[in-house]
Amino acid sequence: MSAYRDIEAKDLVKMMANQPLLLVDVRNDDEVARGMIAGAIHIPLASLPVQYESLTKAETIVFYCHSGVRSAHAADFAANKGCKNVYNLVGGVLAWAKAGQAFVAKGEGKQK
Repeated sequence: MSAYRDIEAKDLVKMMANQPLLLVDVRNDDEVARGMIAGAIHIPLASLPVQYESLTKAETIVFYCHSGVRSAHAADFAANKGCKNVYNLVGGVLAWAKAGQAFVAKGEGKQK
């Protein structure tokens, strides 16, 4: 059984409107340059092991990537390190876009 939960794009939209959460983009720099979800911070997956401490204070964390595979690894890692209420955005930015949601330029998200 996974220590994290999957979340669909439509449910993430509702969650973002109703509770504070930390949204973490684990894609590579070149992918993030094409846009990210508003309010997200960028921590490339390869950097997560050395930067996860900064995530441990968050009540709820949602990881995302391009299609949901790398973010599932990130969510599993964080959950196994003791982070609570950890989610993986199923389908990543592909699902986010398919749900009709917008992206912002990297400078408009929170930066890490």
